[in-house]
Parts: sequence; structure tokens; C-alpha cells
Amino acid sequence: MKIAVLADIHANYPALLEVSQHIEDWNPDLVIMAGDLVNRGPRPAECLALALKKQATDGWRFIRGNHEDYVIKQSKPDSPRTGPAVDVHRASIWTYKKLNCDVTPLKRMPFMQDVIDPNGNLIRFVHASMAGNRDGIYPETTDSDLKNKIGLAREKNKKPPVVFCAGHTHRPLVRDLNGVLVVNAGSVGLPFDGDKRPSYTQLIFEGETWRARILRLDYDFNQAEIDFFETGYIVDGGPLVELVLIELRNATSQLYNWSFTYQEDALLGKISMRQSVDEHISRWQLN
Repeated sequence: MKIAVLADIHANYPALLEVSQHIEDWNPDLVIMAGDLVNRGPRPAECLALALKKQATDGWRFIRGNHEDYVIKQSKPDSPRTGPAVDVHRASIWTYKKLNCDVTPLKRMPFMQDVIDPNGNLIRFVHASMAGNRDGIYPETTDSDLKNKIGLAREKNKKPPVVFCAGHTHRPLVRDLNGVLVVNAGSVGLPFDGDKRPSYTQLIFEGETWRARILRLDYDFNQAEIDFFETGYIVDGGPLVELVLIELRNATSQLYNWSFTYQEDALLGKISMRQSVDEHISRWQLN
């Protein structure tokens, strides 16, 4: 049995094309797309269309990520239409409009997918962890925290999964925790481990056990950059998109530190988005 797991595409269409072709050539029994297909990138409609086609033709299974939630939020009647919150969330609003304001496919995506392997054991797939789709698994996550994140502490009387696979952090890893193979598939569209190449995971059942292999692929990175400008994303998505472009070019996270430092004040109108992004970039360049 072979399972391919890809996550965190973030509307990077050239990267998704490369990974999906590689998966097709590998010919797995199952493909799991583990969240953040759209948003934080310039080609959400194209990525969603490709994923839905793969779902229809090849049985790909989806999981909803936090960025799907951000776009769904823009469809709600109480979503802000004026004021500082609009400036903060302008990129998600842009994505929502690029999807023709139709979030139906995103709403259908479940929190997790469970698969039973040939031995009758459970394999579980989520976007981030059992603690929520924004609570991720990092290389530095301790065994104690990891136990909680994969749900072992909450389900003491249940047989644990033999494989627990997630994404969200954009940093791939493979670990063993008390006999559970824990995998982070990394990111197709925005890796944060210093390597700009897309990653995805191949899970292989051999000799009555599972093993995981993280693959890195070359792709048309130049087109991925051009898409920020050709689609209007870099302008119409607001200043935060400039940080996403830095993330793409440097394979390092930017939005997390910006949000920790500036988001609250930006939402309150105490600082403009333009000023907050300029200050963040200046501090980042100094470091």
C-alpha cells in the first residue's frame, strides 16, 4: 500500500503542478491533501480547480486547513466590510473574490481523514494536530507536547494510530513516538526550512510496517514569482503579500512574527498595514 501526502500548497500553482505530476507517476493507492490549498498565494482558483479534478478522477481526499477557514470567514455576513480589519485581511478577501465568492468546496473539507491499513490499524491525517488546525508539530516539539498533539493523552483507552501525519508548520519531519510514526509532510508551496523546493511525503507499507519518505522536487520557481505580479496579488492583496513573497524567495516564515508583533495594533487602527510591514521588513533585514 502506498499513500501520498501533500500539504500547504498556498495557491502556488507551478509547485502543485510539479508535485501532482510526480505523485501521478508514483501511482499511489491514495492521495491526501492535508490543508491550506488556497490563500497566502497568487493562484487559488487554479489550485482548487486542479485539486477538485484530482478528487473526481483519482479519489484525492481533502482536509481543511486554517487558511481555508480564513477564506470561509470572508463569506460570513458578520465579516468586516470596512475599517482596519479589512486592511489586515485584504489578502484573504482577495482570495475569496478569486474563488468567485464560492467557498462551498472549502466547507466540505473535513478536519481529519482516517484510513485503515492492511493490518487493520489506524492511520490518521490532520492539517496541524489534534489540538486544532493552527497548533502544529515542529522538529523541536517535545515528546510530551507531541503526545498531546497526536491525541494520545485524550484517547488513553483507544488503540493509537500507527501513523500520524500532518502539515501546517511548513517544516518536514519524520519521528517515532512510542511506536507511532509521526510525519510532517512539509509544504508544497511555501517551505520554511530554508529549502525552496516543494516537499511531499510518500508513505509505504512494506514488511508489515510503515515507513515515510520526504521528497523534494525542483519546479518552475520563476513562474511562481511572476504569478504574484501577473495576477495582481502583490498589489491588490495588500502589503502583507510582500511578506509572502519574501517567504517564497527565502523559504523562511514572515507572517508569524509580523502577526505576533503588529496584528493586534493593526486591527485596532493604531498602526497602518503599510507602516507595520515596512517596519517588519526593516527589522528582518537587520537580522
